[in-house]
Amino acid sequence: MSIILRGRKVVGGFAEGEALVTRQTISGWGGVNPATGTIIESRHELRGVSFKDKVLVFPGAKGSSGWSGIFHAARMAGTAPKAMIFNEMTTKIALGAVVTRVPSVTDLDQDPLDVIETGDWVRVDGDRGIVEVIKKHERA
Repeated sequence: MSIILRGRKVVGGFAEGEALVTRQTISGWGGVNPATGTIIESRHELRGVSFKDKVLVFPGAKGSSGWSGIFHAARMAGTAPKAMIFNEMTTKIALGAVVTRVPSVTDLDQDPLDVIETGDWVRVDGDRGIVEVIKKHERA
């Protein structure tokens, strides 16, 4: 059985994949290596982990406006996440989502950080603002 979350479209399209979840915001400038999609921020809980081919679930962006450049570079390198789900809409994350060109959803009816865990399978319908979650223990 899947869990359905309803939210607001940021970037349209459809993608699905394994979730990578963090409760920490991600710094666009100096927090990500766009060549590998790896989080390199020194004190981040996902330091050393790549979001390439994952559905990135996180609270939002922090730091400078480097988000657009770094995430554009990740898209060009083929290391961007498949989709993004986040809580706090800011100009940084909006621009990052747009230049990344991956389905992105925010303002969900449940906190995605309370519902989605790393390893869950997630389908993101950016056009309709719908996120479907299949828990990892139900996929086995």
